[in-house]
Amino acid sequence: MPEPVQIGTLTVSPSRLLLIAGPCVLEGETAALSLARALAEIAQAQGVDLVFKASYDKANRTSAGSFRGPGPEEGLRILARIRQETGLPVLSDVHSPQEAEVAGEVLDCLQIPALLSRQTDLLLAAAKTGKAVNIKKGQFMAPEDAAWAVEKVAAHNPNILITERGYAFGYHNLVADMRSLAILRRSGYPVIFDATHSVQLPGGGVQSGGEREFVPVLARAAAGAGVDGLFLEVHPEPEKALSDSATMLRLAELPALLRVVVAIHALEQALR
Repeated sequence: MPEPVQIGTLTVSPSRLLLIAGPCVLEGETAALSLARALAEIAQAQGVDLVFKASYDKANRTSAGSFRGPGPEEGLRILARIRQETGLPVLSDVHSPQEAEVAGEVLDCLQIPALLSRQTDLLLAAAKTGKAVNIKKGQFMAPEDAAWAVEKVAAHNPNILITERGYAFGYHNLVADMRSLAILRRSGYPVIFDATHSVQLPGGGVQSGGEREFVPVLARAAAGAGVDGLFLEVHPEPEKALSDSATMLRLAELPALLRVVVAIHALEQALR
């Protein structure tokens, strides 16, 4: 049974699916607030706990000319307003120890990007904010090796989530191994499955591709494997998104997917 984790006023419970959802990157204050409200309504209707996710700076874009977001100052202001007006906990990525300290004054959960999941100073700085820390397991990291990243944070902060987002498989491809979820659960902390980044086709051009049609397949599989929560990047019109347009789930498709995933999660819990 995972340890209880606190994200703002929300306590992560094994009996209730956690949903981390929102756009890949903040594309504007009005759009983000509208999406947050829509997601809150859907989550309430489907009986899941929601953390709103949006990156204010996509520091790992393939091309230097790609849209990165509004930046920390403006992005954190927008996220603070979203939390104030919707009551939702908010999550975003941090990329340096200095940034973690500033973001920790606003965010309810600091996310360690997968490509930075071995950066000790960043992990420690995020932990020392006292806020929840979502460690995204690196694409280069076997599930059992994620324990070292967890250990760094756990020495200072018990509020930890671990997110699986696929493992590098050859060139420009990822594989989502459901065994990884069971291995990560040995840590004693809640395990989240990132169903949208797991269908990404990294590199291969000026921006990464993806296979959005497989998001529901992987989400259902993860629920059956005993995951504690899902990470889904969602957009009203993914084709027009400024980042990860090939992998984000269409907002209109979220309610139907959650109905199935919640049912699978409940059955898995009952049979455990």
